[in-house]
Amino acid sequence: MTKENNSSTIPILRRATSDDGSAILRCLRAAFEPYRTQYTAAGYEDTILTAATVQQRIENMIVIVACDESGLIVGTVGGTAAGQEGHIRGMAVAPSSQGGPVGDRLLEMIEQQLVAAGCSRVTLDTTAPLAKAMRFYERNGYVRTGRVSDFFGMPLYEYEKSLTSK
Repeated sequence: MTKENNSSTIPILRRATSDDGSAILRCLRAAFEPYRTQYTAAGYEDTILTAATVQQRIENMIVIVACDESGLIVGTVGGTAAGQEGHIRGMAVAPSSQGGPVGDRLLEMIEQQLVAAGCSRVTLDTTAPLAKAMRFYERNGYVRTGRVSDFFGMPLYEYEKSLTSK
């Protein structure tokens, strides 16, 4: 697999605005397309969002986007804070930017935002088809809690990380 030039470029990160909805949808769809057949139809739709649900996410969550030098959104992540616990949802990196700094930078920034919101612990959930993402999270200090829930007919594995050592 060859990396494109923009995979090693340091991304520009910023808070998403309502104008970013369509570009976030494109990023999510590109990132999750390889896994479509491994998801249930409802699980896939919930993962890649719709025009309405992406706007709800932007309005109700901390949503960060990573842009390449041309301004194209090549990654996204969302997070919520509830007291001292944060939760990460909807992390995706466009295939052309996977393997570079985009994922690391997105995760760092959402964790910083959650710490600023008063969180000392963060959780996230992922599915079995995303083994590469599981390894990424584990490399970044996340550990499986052992909690497994149902995600539209698929097992959903919870991970957690302490943010107090940051």
